Order: sequence, then structure tokens, then C-alpha cells
Amino acid sequence: MSNIETIPLPAGRNAYFASDFHLGVPTPEQSRIRERAVVAWLDHIKPDAEVIFLVGDVFDFWFEYKRSIPKGFIRLQGKLAELTDAGTRVVLFTGNHDMWMSDYFTQEMGIPVYREPRRYTIGDKRFLIGHGDGLGPGDYVYKRLKVLFESGLARRLFRYLHPDVGIGLAQTWSYRSRLSNQHKGEEIFLGDDREWLMQYCREVEAQMHHDYYVFGHRHLPLDRPVSETSRYINLGEWVTAKTYARFDGTDLQLKTWPTD
Repeated sequence: MSNIETIPLPAGRNAYFASDFHLGVPTPEQSRIRERAVVAWLDHIKPDAEVIFLVGDVFDFWFEYKRSIPKGFIRLQGKLAELTDAGTRVVLFTGNHDMWMSDYFTQEMGIPVYREPRRYTIGDKRFLIGHGDGLGPGDYVYKRLKVLFESGLARRLFRYLHPDVGIGLAQTWSYRSRLSNQHKGEEIFLGDDREWLMQYCREVEAQMHHDYYVFGHRHLPLDRPVSETSRYINLGEWVTAKTYARFDGTDLQLKTWPTD
């Protein structure tokens, strides 16, 4: 895990957090509607955003070949380029669906891409931020698969497939995996003692204090106390809920983007 990075938050400026846009599913048409909503949200927060954290699964699938990337998502990419060109800081985390990001967003837009949770001091509050997949107890099969998929060997082997074949296969697998997870009822709150990200937060808090633990992946907006002085925030998702969080230097609050 990283050392603590400090991000000053001047008066009147905010830090924003969102995750799990899952752009690309279930159809190109529905994804484009959701992408326009994300872009409208980014336009709305642009005047007072000091930093924007996109906390994984922005895309339902992403892979960077040497000279090509997945087709589509041009509205989001254009808006992110506009923001960074104007001096707004954007930070991107990979999720379990878009873990094969490489350096495209960094080279084109100056956006750092992180694969593990990172510590930040924003204003005078301490944050631990990450997507959330593979953390906490259990889920050992996925944890082993994650190590395999994130290996350089897996990327090199996949790159041998023609983009039309490789991206098509991956999108089919990713979509089916997402539907499977929905059928498991992943959007049901399990209780503080059974939520594995909550257990992870408690373990970390016992070793080092953070005011806020911010994760995605769970597809369930949550604001739960980790201790008397720390909170676990799950950002939810944008397929249905369109939830995000805003930190104004004093408090971190979950909010919902208008759907009309």
C-alpha cells in the first residue's frame, strides 16, 4: 500500500468520488445514455472540483493493445481530456472489469492509473481509496484469478488475439459475469459483521487511522461507521442508482445524480 499523498483542498473546492459506471453494457445504446449522464455530472461538478476520483469499473471491459483501444466511450474521454487540460486533477483506479488498463489515460490525459488502494490526506482528513475487489476475507478463488489475470503473461497472451476477437470475447464474458453477480443478490446489505469490505476497513483501522474508507465494487451505496472517528463509504454504481460522493473539506456525503 502507498505512502500518504497530500492533496490540499482550498476553500470552496471539493473532492468528488464515483465508481462502477460499467460503460459498455448491457447494450451500446443503453451504455451511451449512461455515458451522457456521467458527462453531464462531470460538467456539473467541473466549476468546484479540485480532484475527481474514478474508483474502478469505469468500463465493463477495457484492454489496451499497442496501437488500439476498445471502440466507443469517446464522450467520456473527451470530457476527461477537457477537465485535465483545464487543470482539474483526475485520478483513476482499475476495477475487476477494467484491470487491463495500461498507460493510455496517463499519456493522453495525464491521469494516473492505480491498481491498489492508496492513502491520501485531502484537506486535513485521511482517506483510504480503492476499488475494493479482492480485499477482506474469503473469495479465494477470485483472488487467485486476479493474480493470474493481472500478470504480464496474461496480457501478452491476450494481445496475440486480434482486437476484433479478443475484445469481443472479453465483452461477452464480462457481461455474463455481471449478470451472474446480479442474480447472486450482490446489492443486498449483509450487515456490518458480514460485509467483507467493512471487515477489511476494521482491520486496517486497527493498524492505522483513516477518517474515510472509500470503495466501489459492491454496487451498494453505504455509509457505515468503522469506529467512532472513521467511516466506510461505498459509492454504489451508475447502472441504476447513479450515486457518488462529495467531500467539502469537512464532511463526505453520498449523493444521487438526477435521472431525469
